[in-house]
Amino acid sequence: MSTLVIRGGKPLSGRHIAPGNKNAALPMLAATLLADAPVTLDNLPNITDVRVMADGLRALGAKVTGDLAAHTLTIDPTRLRLAATVPAEICTRIRTSFLFAGPMLARMGHIRLRGAPGGDSIGRRRLDTHIDGLRALGAKITFRKTGFATLSAPNGLAGTAFMLDEASVMATENLVMAAVTAPGRTELYNTACEPHVQDLCRMLNAMGADIAGIGTNRLVIQGVPRLDGGRFRVGGDAIEAASYLVAAAVTHGALTVAGVSPADMAVLEPAFRKFGVRWVWEADGALRLPARQRLRTAYDLGAAIPKIEDGPWPMIPSDLLSVLIVLATQTRGTELFFEKMFESRLYFVDHLIGMGAKIVQCDPHRAVVTGPTTLQAATVSSPDIRAGMALIIAALCAKGTTFIHNAESIDRGYEAIEANLRALGADITRQP
Repeated sequence: MSTLVIRGGKPLSGRHIAPGNKNAALPMLAATLLADAPVTLDNLPNITDVRVMADGLRALGAKVTGDLAAHTLTIDPTRLRLAATVPAEICTRIRTSFLFAGPMLARMGHIRLRGAPGGDSIGRRRLDTHIDGLRALGAKITFRKTGFATLSAPNGLAGTAFMLDEASVMATENLVMAAVTAPGRTELYNTACEPHVQDLCRMLNAMGADIAGIGTNRLVIQGVPRLDGGRFRVGGDAIEAASYLVAAAVTHGALTVAGVSPADMAVLEPAFRKFGVRWVWEADGALRLPARQRLRTAYDLGAAIPKIEDGPWPMIPSDLLSVLIVLATQTRGTELFFEKMFESRLYFVDHLIGMGAKIVQCDPHRAVVTGPTTLQAATVSSPDIRAGMALIIAALCAKGTTFIHNAESIDRGYEAIEANLRALGADITRQP
């Protein structure tokens, strides 16, 4: 494992270009398996999870070419293996390995997964919605205690009506990919409508699919016989951009961020305003965060403590909550954070408390934060992608030198993290 070494107290200022959205790139890579011709994806983030997903495509028989350092890959899925298996070393490293299930059932009628989906350990992450929906479309699925799964569709998939028992992003993506070439009409209710789900649906429609209701919680899909290839661009990562904005705000710097959608940032903006963070849009489409923001809690009516809670889009994304907690430690006032989606997401606050933050963790889902607090350097370990980024931000505004172990967990979601932060003025290095 490598370690990030951060000497805090330096303002982050300059210009940052947000990379492609990790949460859009991974399902878009899986969707290339549905095409009858090569698919090129541009603006892919050069991160570990994308590289592992590309290895999964190769394991299924797809030809993957291009240069991820140049943020472009071309996937040729025309010679997929009939008895395709995703090996354990891929399944157990990345949760989105299970996104191969939908397109492979649709295209080949069979897939084997030799391990339970991996990813961040932030609490229980159900597969039940995926399984129930795929079975409703006609799939037969068996599991073993080892996590080994076999999925098949001996009679093919067929359109159906199905209500998701939770608005799961990944389950929505899996079921959409399974349904686009299934004969007949599929109606999916209570679907996720996050920007990355919308990006996937728009890509599939550009390939020849017939998906209506994009951006809503009801998707209607008319099955088509085949999908074409093409060239598509991954949209900018609003969560990554928001993380850099928080880093600049708590270090009192000025930051310009390019490559993000105003519509995506408009959904995040109300949460930032609760802490006194303001930004403006430039004529060239870039977002500008002025320096030395006056960080102060905007209390609810009657001076009530505001509740910062996550939820399905367009509520605050769960992926953003960790960095907002660090922002709260540097904001005058008190906030209640309510993480409703993952019971282990907030455990990382123990590290912040050890750095001097005034946080009361009420239970696995709630924490009360009072600021501002002068954080002190510490030696910590990153438990997951978003908590790891939150610890980086804490270290950037802390006094002294912080060591963050297990930096590889952060590399799964943030591209060239130390190089990008150094370009903005941070004192950060990596030790093997």
